[in-house]
Amino acid sequence: MGEAQKGLLSVIEKLKGSTEQEVRIVLLGLDNAGKTTLLKSLASEDVNTITPTQGFNIKSVASHGMKLNVWDIGGQRKIRPFWKKYLENTDLLIYVIDSADKKRFEETGLELSELIDEENLKGVPVLIFANKQDLATASPASEIAEGLNLHTYRDREWQIQACSAVSGEGVQVRPQL
Repeated sequence: MGEAQKGLLSVIEKLKGSTEQEVRIVLLGLDNAGKTTLLKSLASEDVNTITPTQGFNIKSVASHGMKLNVWDIGGQRKIRPFWKKYLENTDLLIYVIDSADKKRFEETGLELSELIDEENLKGVPVLIFANKQDLATASPASEIAEGLNLHTYRDREWQIQACSAVSGEGVQVRPQL
């Protein structure tokens, strides 16, 4: 099993406090944030042939007796109103941010806060991947966390993780100490 899967499992166990047999994960974020690349990286697949997601991809990753059902949903503006249709029974929200696209931080923050207010995501843990850390213009995860006001999320567990989905760096998730 890849390091990425093992790391993700430890986060799920930590955030959910249990090891359910089947875990429903919804993967969201603005278009071009790197959601599909991240999903392929988690599944140890080739990340060099990715096109924008028009609808959604579903990937089931089995490991340690758990089945991770990951819903990767397109992030284009015209698709975002449909995000809420996929949120029911979600065990974990993974939200991906392009750390180098500072012009869209406000937009991504608004989308995230709307998701946090969704009834179907009440109390659902959030794992935020501050992606594209391999780019020189990337903002550090701590700065993004502050900009998103993550410290105000008191009704749920959350964690932010710096990563580069292309290289796989940081997709190995370790709980923050």
